[in-house]
Amino acid sequence: MRILLTGANGYIGMRLLPVLVEAGHEVTCVVRDKNRFKPSPDLLNKVNIIEFDFLHPENAVQHFNKKQFDAAYYLIHSLGDTSTTLKEYELRSAGCFVLVATLTQVKQIIYLSGISNEKKLSKHLSARKVVKDVFVRSEIPYTILEAGIIVGSGSISFEIIRDLTEKIPVMIVPRWLNSQCQPIAIRNVINYLHLCLLNEQTFFRTFEIGGPDVLTYKQMLLDFAEVRGYKRYIITLPVLFPGLSAHWIYLSTSASFVIAKQLVQSMKNDVICKESSIHDIIPQDLISYKGAIKLAFERIEQNMVVSSWTDSASSSLQHLDVNQHIEVPVNGCFKDKKWIEIDKGKVEEVANRFFGIGGEHGWYYADMLWRIRGMLDKLLGGVGLSRGRRSKVDIQPGDTIDFWRVILADHKNYRLLLFAEMKLPGEAWLEFAIVQNENRCILKQTATFRPRGIMGRNYWYSMLPFHYFIFRNMLKRIAGKK
Repeated sequence: MRILLTGANGYIGMRLLPVLVEAGHEVTCVVRDKNRFKPSPDLLNKVNIIEFDFLHPENAVQHFNKKQFDAAYYLIHSLGDTSTTLKEYELRSAGCFVLVATLTQVKQIIYLSGISNEKKLSKHLSARKVVKDVFVRSEIPYTILEAGIIVGSGSISFEIIRDLTEKIPVMIVPRWLNSQCQPIAIRNVINYLHLCLLNEQTFFRTFEIGGPDVLTYKQMLLDFAEVRGYKRYIITLPVLFPGLSAHWIYLSTSASFVIAKQLVQSMKNDVICKESSIHDIIPQDLISYKGAIKLAFERIEQNMVVSSWTDSASSSLQHLDVNQHIEVPVNGCFKDKKWIEIDKGKVEEVANRFFGIGGEHGWYYADMLWRIRGMLDKLLGGVGLSRGRRSKVDIQPGDTIDFWRVILADHKNYRLLLFAEMKLPGEAWLEFAIVQNENRCILKQTATFRPRGIMGRNYWYSMLPFHYFIFRNMLKRIAGKK
């Protein structure tokens, strides 16, 4: 079958793609930026790619005219868009998708949404419902799967619960943690998405999908702690405090404040399946919540996390053409350049150190100061250090490393280039590279800062003393010299 997969570089899309390819389908992936689409090389050779933004329907004919697909997956949604309202964003994107589906004679639209069977919905769930209404009115056969919390390594819900459970032994929480939900394992979600493909029993129907457990959010935290062997205590207050709760999640986890706010609004609703007809059409063994957590950590421990919700680049990168910055800017920039000679026989060892920087490995020197900088970034509305790394050993362009984004990870030529996504009065890059000739081998470390106005310049000069001893000693540790 010829499949159109939108949101191919998102959390769900990256999990669904190999399943579709392995099943023998001809898959065309639609992404906003080809440079950020990084499946395995073997998988990349088996798919077609179209670079297209569904917020610009005026370009649809140019990209999709004379193409045909049997089915199209709509896996696009926004939690963090602030340039327009959620509903306007979703309405425009879904309308463009219907236009593309019509142009390409699609026989089925498949949409993964959120459970929205309550009368009063959050802005986030209301926006999802807007998309559903667009597809229902389109007259194209549709299959809509509505899920609650999806549990899997790298999912935003999983990572937030993990952050809260691992960091806070005693939690005093508002009453929205007593709301009920029906979490579902990512494996079950992918099975439903795949097996409903051109299944006529699913046409023109909406299905609610959930796992076997109905839990409160409080119980989800406690169950997570139990699986991980932690003792945690949760005290529930008889009030809501949605604004305070959003700040609490933002400061305690890797979620941005916009995402934290929208999630808290959604968590005030019970998210439980009120119908289960999908089981008769696509029967499968549903994984329990605790079972899903165990499976997720098996993937993490084996460094097999395929995708993460942080894979989508932060909005701080959207105003830059990443290709222009494979070579770091020179004009109008301050630079801190350091280098150290290394043994030629230790090139791979040294390169592995800087390719493994951040996350659990830390920054090789003054980790406490890095953590303080991360806390300050959080207080200023930035991402902080909570995002960590997708994998302890693997690193690809587009990955996040704490409050950095990987621009280039050239293992062959031993070069790593990071772009800062922390709150700064300017733009910053950090680069590691190994340069060698017949006689010498040099490890180079370059911090580049392009300031914005006087504030940016003052920031650079105020940080110079810290740069001197932090960057110098970090370079020594990476080189293997104490």
